[in-house]
Amino acid sequence: MTAYAIAHLQDVDLGPEIVDYIRRIDATLAPFGGRFVIHGSTPEIVEGPWPGNLVVIAFPDMAKARSWYDSPDYQAILPLRTDNSRSVAMLVEGVANDYRAGDFLAKAGFA
Repeated sequence: MTAYAIAHLQDVDLGPEIVDYIRRIDATLAPFGGRFVIHGSTPEIVEGPWPGNLVVIAFPDMAKARSWYDSPDYQAILPLRTDNSRSVAMLVEGVANDYRAGDFLAKAGFA
């Protein structure tokens, strides 16, 4: 099941350390099959406030996503981002291609 690393970035200081982070992150993704899905685009807000930017990286599965995040190569560059932005980051498992919203209700015992 595809898994995603998602970051909501705010107050980014686009200085030398963030530039270094951006230049180095692709090499950390490759061994884990990670690829950017959303990066650097400005969202069209249709409901509620949204300060900042969204980054979404897809991985083949949650194990690969976790292994990437915990990898020595990524951990070495992580402070370049966390020390120069305010952000929330998470790993989350996606759903199957045939998933329907009602599947959640069945799983939660409401079917």
